[in-house]
Amino acid sequence: MRSDQMKAGITRLPHRSLFKAAGLTDEELDRPIIGIVNSQNDLIPGHLHLGIITEAVKAGVRMAGGTPLAFPAIGVCDGIAMGHDGMRYSLISREHIADSVEIMAMAHPFDALVFVPNCDKIVPGMLMAALRLNIPSIFISGGPMLPGLAGGRKVTLSNTFEAVGEARVGRLDAAQIKELEDNSCPGCGSCAGMFTANSMNCMTEAIGLGLPGNGTIPAVHAGRVRLAKQAGMKIMQLLNRNIRPRDIVTREALHNALSADMALGCSTNTVLHLPAIAHEAGLSLNPRDIDAISKATPHLVKLSPAGQDTLADLERAGGVPAVLKLLLDYGLLKKDCLTVTGATLEENLRGVSARDPEVIRGKDRAYSQDGGLAMLWGNLAPDGAVVKKAAVLPEMMTHQGPARVFDSEEDCLTALLGDKIRPGDVIVVRYEGPKGGPGMREMLTPTSALAGMGLDKSVALITDGRFSGASRGASIGHVSPEAASGGLIALIREGDRISIDIPNNRLELLVEEKTLDERRAAWKPLIKPVPDGYLKRYRRLVTSANTGAVFAEEK
Repeated sequence: MRSDQMKAGITRLPHRSLFKAAGLTDEELDRPIIGIVNSQNDLIPGHLHLGIITEAVKAGVRMAGGTPLAFPAIGVCDGIAMGHDGMRYSLISREHIADSVEIMAMAHPFDALVFVPNCDKIVPGMLMAALRLNIPSIFISGGPMLPGLAGGRKVTLSNTFEAVGEARVGRLDAAQIKELEDNSCPGCGSCAGMFTANSMNCMTEAIGLGLPGNGTIPAVHAGRVRLAKQAGMKIMQLLNRNIRPRDIVTREALHNALSADMALGCSTNTVLHLPAIAHEAGLSLNPRDIDAISKATPHLVKLSPAGQDTLADLERAGGVPAVLKLLLDYGLLKKDCLTVTGATLEENLRGVSARDPEVIRGKDRAYSQDGGLAMLWGNLAPDGAVVKKAAVLPEMMTHQGPARVFDSEEDCLTALLGDKIRPGDVIVVRYEGPKGGPGMREMLTPTSALAGMGLDKSVALITDGRFSGASRGASIGHVSPEAASGGLIALIREGDRISIDIPNNRLELLVEEKTLDERRAAWKPLIKPVPDGYLKRYRRLVTSANTGAVFAEEK
């Protein structure tokens, strides 16, 4: 056993004495030692209950003959960090989480790992760690939040962000604002729409590292606790068969995850995280690969913020397995991929079917015959950009307008709430990329304000930063190369014409090359001051969004 490095033989007598100081018996030390990565904290609603999930995992491990030992991982709540300097630390926490799990698992050689994440960067950070370490591993998320109820309708977190814009234009009174504030997030779990957290939990299931139900069983349902116990038992089977993450996360499994991504209409952040996860597996995944899968995959599910349904509705309709079964029947999945069940994807899906055709549509009634995300290219994004096409209104699928240029999210929001943005404008927010931010902040606040003010019907927003999964509208992110690296987005000036053509995957700055050459010769990068510490180290090491914003390799 791997754990024998820290517990077996006469030379490990001191080590065993320390384990006994923690209350372990000889019998427990004789068993495989299973590390449980518990990201519970009191800040993130999606993580409040992860202590319960971790205890259920421990029970499952013990039932199957292992000894569970839990250790913590940090987590940032993107919603609470949104719209201020705290958001600079969200994406960068992904690398920190991966590194910290590596440190713990190498310093204490566990035989296997169970990962207990739920939200945003915590899930991909742990997935990166699992692929990097490549010891038997399984994931069990905390599950999605139930939707709230306000004004007689289902609501989620995205409604609260949009309420800022609605209040600005007088569409909501004080009582309605208070009702939304008190009821939009009714309890624990990852926020109820197909935002980044739920997108990544569904991706974990689709890629094969989470059991069926990982992405959709609600946080407050007893089925979530039972699934956690099953995950604890299943890790012992994976250990006995020596099934490791890189046996599961293959190029074919990444294809399946991306196909599910496009059918589900997931967050644009998935195209930032999946390449980073692939990188840890020694694989490559670029925007062209992603676009090819999107073009081949029908969009079958439309959840909040693009639609009215939530993750609880998707679970009731059959969950991720029902979507995968349809895609398998359409010949769009690689059926022989191994999963943490110990069986193949095809074997897992036997007998599965969709239970509500209004929530999970068939191909003949698909929202579109291509996927929920679209990759864009052009002189403004030669290395690619991304838009959540599933959440763009039909009238904004093609658009041309004058640039309104801002060098920070704050400047953009000030202009927006100050009635400085007009119908037809194309907002450009730059120097918010991985290096330029630094930290590639999500911009849910301005996109939600646009939607709340009704400007999502006539105004586009493009950025080298990124968006929350709760964003909707013609919000185009991950523009690469970013401004801080000399990308063309750095040369845009107020009033320049920008052309957006989502159906044809184009993003163009309509300025003559001679003029751009003159601007380029005079350009100097804007370097934002940041405190000494992690942000400065991150800015020095991070690569572009089109590579997943991973750290540059050591030379």
